[in-house]
Amino acid sequence: MSAWLHIVGIGEDGLDGLVPAARAVVESAEVIIGGERHHQLAGIHTAERMKWPSPFDALISQLQTLRGKRVVVLATGDPLWFSVGARIGRSIDPAEITYYPQISAFQLASARMGWSMADVETLTVHGRPVEQIIAFIQPNQRLLILTAGDQTPRQIANFLADRGFGASKMTVLAAMGGENELRFDGMAAAWDHEVPAFNTLAVDCIAAPDAALLPRVPGLPDELFEHDGTMTKRETRAVTIAKLMPMRGALLWDIGTGCGSVAVEWMRAARDAQAIGIEPRADRRAMAAQNALALGTPKLELVAGVAPEVLQGLAAPDAIFVGGGLTDGVFDAAWAALKPLGRFVSNAVTLESEAILMELHKKYGGELVRLAVTRAEPVGPYRGWRPFMPVTQWSLIKR
Repeated sequence: MSAWLHIVGIGEDGLDGLVPAARAVVESAEVIIGGERHHQLAGIHTAERMKWPSPFDALISQLQTLRGKRVVVLATGDPLWFSVGARIGRSIDPAEITYYPQISAFQLASARMGWSMADVETLTVHGRPVEQIIAFIQPNQRLLILTAGDQTPRQIANFLADRGFGASKMTVLAAMGGENELRFDGMAAAWDHEVPAFNTLAVDCIAAPDAALLPRVPGLPDELFEHDGTMTKRETRAVTIAKLMPMRGALLWDIGTGCGSVAVEWMRAARDAQAIGIEPRADRRAMAAQNALALGTPKLELVAGVAPEVLQGLAAPDAIFVGGGLTDGVFDAAWAALKPLGRFVSNAVTLESEAILMELHKKYGGELVRLAVTRAEPVGPYRGWRPFMPVTQWSLIKR
């Protein structure tokens, strides 16, 4: 089938900034779909002009009804970089679509800042929780962020200041590439600019000596998590996440998530990683939700219930963690749902749970290890070694 749908990236310079092929399809379109800003930039009045549908999820069905016509969707910059083009391409056969990329806001912002694109993190909070950028606040890290409106820079400035990065340099860029391009510079701790609603934010993260250091590799300090004493401790958590192998876009089931420490660290460790935390206790789900917000993984999904019954109907996972010891029926249900090459990890501290892991290891193979952690702690005016309960860990890959 030939392409009937044309997705065109457009900038502040409108039709004049388009390559000839892109301009031709816009000028000959029968239907043009986009935001009010896009229609103003294009200035085409010969085609039927349609605005984004509400709710936005109705866009795909709307496009399907237009098959057979010459349809153009206008997007800002590169339609496949945090934009509508990727969403459409997941629902409509790519053979029916032609993409016409324009210079993206990231590229323009990088040029304005003099930053190499290879050395920055590109992020979007447009239509997404702004808290997700917290996971990327690191010393000497440069961030380019598509914002959600005029309040986003102030929110991000507060995140930076609260974590000891108040000296970070912030620049808001608006209407890049157009006659009315604007720039606002400042520091996070003193940010007070009123900026246009449509903008791109550049952040040069500068850490104070007492700044919070929260790497994306697993093993965050236990005290960063709100918990009731029952949680996977730092050292064990680092080994557990390593065995679960976080990967971009992969989904974790954290069965018995408790305060969510494993799920949160899983999501921090890989771009777009997802997690479903399954926890019967409402107070622990509340703690997990708070930890997810505070540590930059606001999209952690929390499900009330007990495995294995609650597992039915959940999206198939790429990895599964059981932290409180396996019980009857949980492994069989979880293993059946796990995708090929999925990783299964279970930790046990009681003799009864350990016995179950030993039997499963005998039957299925995998790796069975015992983790023993001892930390130096005060003993009166001196110091001594205080051991934690040893943890038996069983892990295997589904092949």
